[in-house]
Amino acid sequence: MNGAARWWDEGDAGSTARDLARWALGAAAGAVVVLLLAVSVGGVLEVLSGLVGLAAGAVGLWWVVAHRGPLRVLGSLLVVGAPVAVLVLFVVGGLWLFALAALALWAVALGCAREALRRPGEAVDAPAPARPGERPRQAVLIMNPRSGGGKVERFGLVAKAERLGARVVLLDPSAPADVDALARKAVAEGADLLGVAGGDGTQALVAAVAAEHDLPFLVVSAGTRNHFAMDLGLDRNDPAACLDALTDGEELRVDLGTVAGRPFVNTVSFGVYADVVQRPEYRDAKAETALDALPDLLQGGQGDRLDASADAVRLPGQQAILVSNNPYAAPDPLSAAAGHRTRLDSGRLGVIGVRVDGPAHAAELVVRGTQSAALNVLTALRVEVHGGVTNTGVPKAEATVPVAVDGEALVLPTPVVCELRPRALRVLVPRTRPGVVPPPPPLDWRRIVRLAFPDHYGSGPVYRPEPSEDPYRSGA
Repeated sequence: MNGAARWWDEGDAGSTARDLARWALGAAAGAVVVLLLAVSVGGVLEVLSGLVGLAAGAVGLWWVVAHRGPLRVLGSLLVVGAPVAVLVLFVVGGLWLFALAALALWAVALGCAREALRRPGEAVDAPAPARPGERPRQAVLIMNPRSGGGKVERFGLVAKAERLGARVVLLDPSAPADVDALARKAVAEGADLLGVAGGDGTQALVAAVAAEHDLPFLVVSAGTRNHFAMDLGLDRNDPAACLDALTDGEELRVDLGTVAGRPFVNTVSFGVYADVVQRPEYRDAKAETALDALPDLLQGGQGDRLDASADAVRLPGQQAILVSNNPYAAPDPLSAAAGHRTRLDSGRLGVIGVRVDGPAHAAELVVRGTQSAALNVLTALRVEVHGGVTNTGVPKAEATVPVAVDGEALVLPTPVVCELRPRALRVLVPRTRPGVVPPPPPLDWRRIVRLAFPDHYGSGPVYRPEPSEDPYRSGA
């Protein structure tokens, strides 16, 4: 159809999704019936204890992170003891078979529901396809030998890059380097590709120079976490495989975020996490530092807050704000999809705001997840974070806020503005790579009901672009 849109009927995929949705609803109904049977044989106390145990565990978790001393000890006991007590109560009451059956049916319901939602006919929010890449003639790669605990040396990245025709600039671990200046010097000397083997913070600085000069950018997954590499579909376990893009690559167009004019490829954090990252001991003892700092920052839900706006939406009194280069697949940190972005070219910032006002609010967050009033999840073109306010609502005197940009600690003047440059970055990736593993879709039972009974609720065709359609053309 030469660049025109094509409409696809769900066909077999829709039929399978419908059957799975019906199985999911049937299994969920079965779980409810089993619980009602347990109640009918005298298990009212046991069933209610399960709900109370879940709430008690959530409250205990809040006491662990937001308090020290006796309350933290009590919280630890609740986190461990509440589920154990519920289990013992079910066994003593002779209802463990009912509980086991209900859990099994609920597991079947969740599995079928997620599988129904991920059917091919349902997946429409896919990234743009890759284009054939050109082999660079004068590639320059900046490598940090300390990143990822020495991955540059361990995987022989310098030798392989030079064997494939690239020039390597190896950073001096004993002295701070101006990575931006090194990248600009490489461009001035004729580089037609820039690349980085290092952490996400270093990746962002060089990526900004590549985008400014419309040069391809090569990501080598030699950092510690490599979130950007993961969401590009690169092999995080074998950084050397990323270098295959130099001879057999294809090109992706992705968005590039900016915070106060500084580039970022993953996230910008404000509030609790940003305060923790500022501490010098964080690098060597992340978990211990966070656990020690959180009570001072949260103060039982009464700590200092931040005000923000995401486009026209106001987010007052937030304890933590996360702005991401494209939204994450699941904002719920307990979800298996947390930490993954299904695409990097949507042209939208992801925004997550957290405001927990004590144990009850914390329990609601655990029980309701993304539906909780404690969690604000949205997308935006522009996010503005204002100066902090004290727990009494009085604006703080200082005109700066701590910020963590791709994990790097900064202090920026307020207001701090986050924006996105849509598809500004050309990324060269190897043709053969693991790819992005599709995370489980968000669980939406209303959508499950619509899938199960399409004749009643209606089921329209699914739009997909033609493979030949140029996704980078103006207006695409």
